[in-house]
Amino acid sequence: MEHLHRGNSLFAMNQPKQLDTRYPDYRGGSIVNLMASLIRARGGSADYADLELLPASAIADVQHILLLVVDGLGADWLRQHAPDGLLMRHCQGVMTSVFPATTATAITSYLTGDAPQQHALTGWHTWMRELGCVMTVLPGRPRYGGVGYRQAGINAHELFGHRSVFNRMTTRSVAVSPAHIACSDFNLAHLGCAQLRTFETLHAMFKQAARAIRKARSPSYTYLYWPGLDSIGHEQGIESRHALLHLRQIEQGLEDFIGNIAGTDSLLLISADHGQIDTTAADQLLLDDHPRLADCLTLPLCGEPRAAFCYVHAHRAETFESYCRDLLAERFDLHRSADLIDAGLFGLGTPHPRLMERIGDYTLIARGNHVIRERLPFEQPFHQIGVHGGLSSAELMVPLCLMRA
Repeated sequence: MEHLHRGNSLFAMNQPKQLDTRYPDYRGGSIVNLMASLIRARGGSADYADLELLPASAIADVQHILLLVVDGLGADWLRQHAPDGLLMRHCQGVMTSVFPATTATAITSYLTGDAPQQHALTGWHTWMRELGCVMTVLPGRPRYGGVGYRQAGINAHELFGHRSVFNRMTTRSVAVSPAHIACSDFNLAHLGCAQLRTFETLHAMFKQAARAIRKARSPSYTYLYWPGLDSIGHEQGIESRHALLHLRQIEQGLEDFIGNIAGTDSLLLISADHGQIDTTAADQLLLDDHPRLADCLTLPLCGEPRAAFCYVHAHRAETFESYCRDLLAERFDLHRSADLIDAGLFGLGTPHPRLMERIGDYTLIARGNHVIRERLPFEQPFHQIGVHGGLSSAELMVPLCLMRA
């Protein structure tokens, strides 16, 4: 990934290099490689190399493997705010997430074992040509509103065409999911053969997982997803006291959980889909304030506010590039989206046949704490404090913590 840097963006200007930038390491250092290790450790075959930190051979003999994904738990943030806490005491190292470093893309990698290069879900807002609209892919509704996939007569499993990670393993699998999203079309499309257990609270999540482990009579894999920290980060800020208090609650829950499943020959892995950074109103670039830029676009901005996919009129491409170069260069790096595929930001190997159409003609990748937002007619004003999706270390790097019971 060394060949992808600011000098190779479309603004080869004398700007200081973006500090703290990282790139996904799909050759052995990403969450995709973690999933390859877990798939092989549970008797399946994977397309990516094992995670160097945790090869399949090191965990294949464990009776029960559990993976807890704490949405929004960045490695940098954890190290800064709880250096002596339970998670850091059990931290084996760090991994990269995927690009964009966002839930819609990274959780799909956790649920399939594929990189974005293969699964092609590239952000919260994704242009799906086969449906003729920009979708919010996790709720499964068009951006303008309306009903979800199922109510619209769309088979989400066939639409995505993904193979569930649970079906790639040969052992019993359990998915422990928040009740409000457990039966969403997206989740059910990726559930495969796993048994679904739902919960309402942090305590109930651990209780459901403990029951699953206690009932298991053969090797198993259990996946747990906790969204609370990410939600707090978006609403209150990841640097807020609310987020720090919630981290302590998570660590206390983990300590109690490990005690409850003691003696079961279980290995609990804790990681995340991405980290977060906090923003202010001054960090926002609103497309309404840049009508010349908006006039260049054929579709609303897609992807994420820190990794925006831009669909540009062919006859406006030069205008679009010059506008970004002259007015946005201090806040965003502009790349041709095809160059990001060639550089390996989305993964390795043959791309999904729809990947190129889902990442537009150009990509604006945020620098510093900046975001770019577009508000469509009839959409309410929207602001999040904690954000993610970019290539900063705070967003891209996630911890790998191991606890045995």
